[in-house]
Amino acid sequence: MKMTSIKMKKLLEQRMQHEDWRTSFNRDKDTFRIEWKDTQKGITITLPNVIAKYEQQGDQAIDDLEYHVKEALNIMNQTQELTGKEKSIFPVIRATSFPTKTKAGKELLFTDHTAETRVYYALDLGRTYQLIDKSMIEAEGWTLERLREIAAFNIRSLETTPNIDTVAGNDFYFIASQDGYDASRILNESLLEEMRANSKGELAVAVPHQDVLIFADVQNDMGYDILAQMTMKFFAEGRVPITSLPFIYEDKKLEPIFILAKNKPKNT
Repeated sequence: MKMTSIKMKKLLEQRMQHEDWRTSFNRDKDTFRIEWKDTQKGITITLPNVIAKYEQQGDQAIDDLEYHVKEALNIMNQTQELTGKEKSIFPVIRATSFPTKTKAGKELLFTDHTAETRVYYALDLGRTYQLIDKSMIEAEGWTLERLREIAAFNIRSLETTPNIDTVAGNDFYFIASQDGYDASRILNESLLEEMRANSKGELAVAVPHQDVLIFADVQNDMGYDILAQMTMKFFAEGRVPITSLPFIYEDKKLEPIFILAKNKPKNT
């Protein structure tokens, strides 16, 4: 029997029962919301997206959704401290279209990165993380610069061994450890310099979504076409998409490029 929004709503109501939570269904927007009764902090779920996953994965999709929603709601209801948790602070790459405030109106901390990307900061909580907002560092007496330095140090400590694939005379390197910070490794300057020093041609870098970092040692024009197709595919499939545009890395700078088929890239 086909799953409908009404049926999914009832299923989620059964799964998301908690004496301190309130659930609601918006028929016009086809969304389902779970929130804390006292603070109104919560999560809004787009039902057609859940139904699509349910039709592919069955109950596993609902199990995963239930876990992530409960984790997120519990984090929302906690006051997180940064002092003593310095080793758990990491940078996360997001698109420039990513919100700069939480739904509760708190200012998220970020640093400009490229024309396509920004760097936000996260406190790792194990199986998930919380983006750090201005009120959190003010409570600790920290500065954004201190936060940035701690995050930069920690990202350099993460494993960077890539998987390698050679296609049409071009070498592609993939870092996909699934720790939530794969794309963030683009901020590891020593890694970028090492990859540039070992490249035979031009070095291109891509962060199509949060869970992958791609390096391309482009040695012929075909390499640009392959990279463009690859980046677009990853971008479309990513859980947290970032940008479908790759970057050329040169003189310690990342320049977004728009790749025309069978042509060398042109800077955007």
